Amino acid sequence: MEPVLKYKFDDFEADVKAAELRRNGTRLKLQMQPFQVLVALLERPGDVVAREELRQRLWPQDTFVDFDHGLNTAMAKLRDVLGDSAAKPKYVETIAKRGYRFLGEVIAIQEQPKPVAATPPPKTETPAAETRSTEPVAPAVTPAIHETELPRASRGATRLLFTLCQVMYLIFYLCALFRLDQLSLSCDRAWGRIGHIAFVLYLVTALVGVAVRLYLITATAFDYHLLEEKYRILFPALFILDMLWALSPFLIADRIGLGLALGATAALIYMPFAQRVLIKMIGNKIGH
Repeated sequence: MEPVLKYKFDDFEADVKAAELRRNGTRLKLQMQPFQVLVALLERPGDVVAREELRQRLWPQDTFVDFDHGLNTAMAKLRDVLGDSAAKPKYVETIAKRGYRFLGEVIAIQEQPKPVAATPPPKTETPAAETRSTEPVAPAVTPAIHETELPRASRGATRLLFTLCQVMYLIFYLCALFRLDQLSLSCDRAWGRIGHIAFVLYLVTALVGVAVRLYLITATAFDYHLLEEKYRILFPALFILDMLWALSPFLIADRIGLGLALGATAALIYMPFAQRVLIKMIGNKIGH
């Protein structure tokens, strides 16, 4: 039997070789782990695919991972992309304590066999080295992994670092709100004529920042499976927020010195990019 190139169901098309899921021709963002789960289900539509089968398929025997959490998160991401629901499944049905079953009608598109050329009669006078085919051998096609190369670190450590970043900003905001009178004086000293504008900006962004950081802390603590996507949506606004507070060391430059204020500002300017990398690592560590 020829290998399957693609699976089609409803408006979706799963390209096995490219490891891509498309809907009406538009590529959808789906990480490798959820895609492999989808392919495993599409290979046997209507049959129950056991959780143990998925574990053996996704994780090698020597891989230490919280399998239940990794599979549940991968399934949640798959359902989110498909617009499916565990309570009222249209595509993926959960079979309690056993596994999952694909409900939709699946069309498998197989690779067409290549025509075999007639074998020419052997030439006894030709050296063996010259009888080798000059036709290049097609390289084996491996599934493409559409994930950025990221540093290796445990998922727990990555989540902890991201949480500490949020706690740091939360402390900034609370300290500023706790000493509003001192904040006003510092803004006047640091920014002169526009000190009152700077004060309003720091006050408003501190209030907004408290809510945002508490959301990110709780989402990380409860391992919210859509955290990466939500953070990507929030990032433009968070970037502006973080850049404003990156200048906050100048508010106390008269006490810590201009040099230290510059150094602290440089570190804080880097923080939005560090947080974005950590978020990507958290998302990509699922199942690894």
